Amino acid sequence: MVGGGQLARMTHEAGIPLGIRFKLLSDTPQDSAAQVVGDVVIGDYRDLDTLREFARGCDVITFDHEHVPTEHLRALEADGIPVRPGPDALVHAQDKGVMREKLQAIGAPCPRHRLVSDPEDVERFAAELGGGQAPDGFPVVLKTVRGGYDGKGVWVVRSSKEAAEPFRAGVPVLAEEKVDFVRELAANIVRSPHGQAVAYPVVESVQVDGVCDTVIAPAPGLDEELAGQAQQLALRIARELGVVGHLAVELFETADGRILVNELAMRPHNSGHWTQDGAITSQFANHVRAVLDLPLGDPRPRAPWTVMANVLGGDYPDMYHAYLHCMARDPQLKIHMYGKDVKPGRKVGHVNTYGDDLADVRERAAHAAGYLRGTITE
Repeated sequence: MVGGGQLARMTHEAGIPLGIRFKLLSDTPQDSAAQVVGDVVIGDYRDLDTLREFARGCDVITFDHEHVPTEHLRALEADGIPVRPGPDALVHAQDKGVMREKLQAIGAPCPRHRLVSDPEDVERFAAELGGGQAPDGFPVVLKTVRGGYDGKGVWVVRSSKEAAEPFRAGVPVLAEEKVDFVRELAANIVRSPHGQAVAYPVVESVQVDGVCDTVIAPAPGLDEELAGQAQQLALRIARELGVVGHLAVELFETADGRILVNELAMRPHNSGHWTQDGAITSQFANHVRAVLDLPLGDPRPRAPWTVMANVLGGDYPDMYHAYLHCMARDPQLKIHMYGKDVKPGRKVGHVNTYGDDLADVRERAAHAAGYLRGTITE
């Protein structure tokens, strides 16, 4: 696995019962997965020679992020190394412009969008929208086509004067309409090389300041037909793009009852962390099975409701004394920490709760995440 973050850490854990020999390419020995994986290579994933040396002897290469240069992945494939997902699929998660063009070509519902060249072009795009939240089409959303995540590389601008910042990086910029949505959803599926696929229940993803805060599985009150549409859409995108492994399709549910594709991620995803304790087979276990072309596991939930809450870093570094309180208060609580240095606002872990009563499950998750962070003290 290329990338040493928490996704690699949890994927490695899922492979242990299967006896998988797991090799990691990590930036530093302190990275989350590098702390627990036995076979770690420290190196730069942007260097082709490093990638080739790392890949030697591997049965398959997969990723915990989408940042490996596409041309490097093509070189590995030319060397005979299976890369899953492959570069032809992964480029749609790497480049938002390529993603939008492909989704539009296959008829997937998306926000109105186009690539823009400068602030004046943003103003023209807004005018093309018309009839939006304002007569001039503003506000609009601007995104750098590569590299953004957790709200980074995304701007909501209300005039062409506010639109200069995204262009300073010197990379292409995608403009999108600002969708009038009631909530964000995520459809998580896993697909194997020979086309077997499974779909998890569609979840609600609650964002705070552009960062995922809480995931509720299944999405409360979601129309059954719309949920089925979301699952079928994710499965169709995976098939059309040739995805192998886990695919997260982040969605907007609009005020008029539609779904629109927001983002794609071709790796285990924050919106699927609930599956570690809430599904028969987790996203991590199914990703391992898929990239090794093993039969996929059952994605059905174990309980009526599961809630995942991210644990963000607070103002004090030692979270571990809080275990006593959280574990004693809720013996069913599942805590997953990533071994990261604590910094304010940084994802350092998550908690999962489950049960029959949604209000109770949500309260337990929120309390545990807040207590671990230090925002709740009793």
